[in-house]
Amino acid sequence: MPIGINIRPAVSGDENALGIVGAATFLESYSETIPGADLISHCQTQHAPSVYRSYIASNDPNYACWLAEYSGTRAPIGYAVTTSVEAPTVGEPGDIELKRIYVFSKYQGTGTGRELMMQALAHAREVGARRMLLGTYDQNHRAVAFYERAGFQKVGERQFQVGGQLFNDIIMAVTL
Repeated sequence: MPIGINIRPAVSGDENALGIVGAATFLESYSETIPGADLISHCQTQHAPSVYRSYIASNDPNYACWLAEYSGTRAPIGYAVTTSVEAPTVGEPGDIELKRIYVFSKYQGTGTGRELMMQALAHAREVGARRMLLGTYDQNHRAVAFYERAGFQKVGERQFQVGGQLFNDIIMAVTL
C-alpha cells in the first residue's frame, strides 16, 4: 500500500465522494483535449452521484468501486470501478470491465494506481471472470503504458462520445 494513502472498497454513502473525484480527475485528464462544455456535460451525467450509487447498490457481482484516500485527511485522491461489460465496449462471456481508474496527477507514481489495479484484478478473479477489458483514449499514452505494465494488450477499438465529440479509444484486455 502506498505510504500515506488508504484504498478501501466504496460503500453506500461514498457516492458523492466518487462523483466528485470522478469528475475532477476526468477534468484534470482531458481539459486540454475536450471542449469545456462537453467536459462539463459529461461530468454532470457520467459522474453524478446517482451513477456511483447504482454501481455500489448493484446486485451484479462484477460491479465494485474502490476509493483511494489521503490518510491524513481521508480526502479522495483516486478511484476504480469494475462493471459488467457495457456499451460501447463489446466483450465475450466471462469478461469484466475496468470501467474507470483515475488518480490525481499529484499522486501518480506513488503506487496508488497500481494498488487500485491490483484491487480490481483481484475482484475480477474472485467473481470468476476470465478476462478484464478496458477502453482508453488512444492518445493517452501514459495510461496505455500503465495498462501495458499491468499486462493488458490491445484487442480492439471503439468510439467514445463525450458531449458532441467522438474520440477513438483502444480496447485492451488481460487474461485472468
